[in-house]
Parts: sequence; C-alpha cells; structure tokens
Amino acid sequence: MQGAGLTPVTVDTEEGGFVLGIDEARAPLTAANFLAYVDGGHLDAATIYRIVTLANQAPGTLHPIEVIQFGSPGPGEERVPPLPPVPHEPTSSSGLRHLDGTLSLARKAPGTGGHGFFICIGDQAELDEGGRRNPDGAGFAAFGRVLDGADTLSRLHRRAEASEYMHAPIRILSVRRGLRPAV
Repeated sequence: MQGAGLTPVTVDTEEGGFVLGIDEARAPLTAANFLAYVDGGHLDAATIYRIVTLANQAPGTLHPIEVIQFGSPGPGEERVPPLPPVPHEPTSSSGLRHLDGTLSLARKAPGTGGHGFFICIGDQAELDEGGRRNPDGAGFAAFGRVLDGADTLSRLHRRAEASEYMHAPIRILSVRRGLRPAV
C-alpha cells in the first residue's frame, strides 16, 4: 500500500473493507468535503447504492463507464444532504485522472456535488474534464484513490444487479480516518 502524502480513510462494508487515500493537496475543496462527511459520521450506515457495469447500462449508452457509487443520502431518500454542495474542482486544476481505483465526487451540474462518491473500476477517461460522459464536458472531481482492498472492490463489483441503481443496496458499516483492520 502506497499513499505518501494522502490521508488514509478506512471503509468497512458488509463485503469487507478497503482503504482510500484522500489527496488534500491536489483537490483541497473536494477532499475537505469528503473528510467532513467522514468526520461527521455521515457515511456510517450509508450504502453502496449504484454499481455501473458494461452490462447494466442502458442500451445505446455512448460513453459507458464502470463505477461503484456510495454516499448519504442515497437516491430516493427525501432528506436534505447534511452538508452544502462543494465547488467543482475539475481534473484540469487537480491534475488527477479517473484511472482504475480513483475516488471521485458524483454530481449533476458543476458545483452540485457533495454527498455521493464513486470509485472507478478500470480507467474512465470519459469522466475527466473534456470527457463526454456528462454533456457539459466539465468532468468530475477526482480527489483520491484506493490504496488497499482490491479484493473487496471485486466482491462489491460482482454484486452488481441488472439495473445500475441497486434494489438491494450494500451496507457501509463505518468510514473512519486512518488505517484499521476491516471488520
């Protein structure tokens, strides 16, 4: 596990744990937002509610991706997110790219992200600024990467359903700063 200069965060799920490295230097706004969710306990009891695979995207998707998405609140929940949205930090300003294992911020329009996060499964260049996955071309704000737990991510990815939004979301048990053994 290499993550010099990155803030470690351990995520424990019902499928096992993994460690994220948060890049506070290169994506300070997005990293601070994520760490506020972690420190505030807002991701404890959250869910992995979306697993996008090549097989479960709508037919004719022009720019398919593969990601595991989690957060609080999940889709369909009516409560207001506990923290305000964060300004958009495009990959052109951070220098980070959506490579295999990259952690990024989900959003609708630039500046609307805050409570949904995703991990890239494989390289996903269409999610970088200038990529074509989102019609606005602004891309998504990458702010970290997986440092350890590839086996857990593989298990999670295999739990994908016929629809990318899961009928049986996967529970997140805890999310904490630091390294600690998975439950």
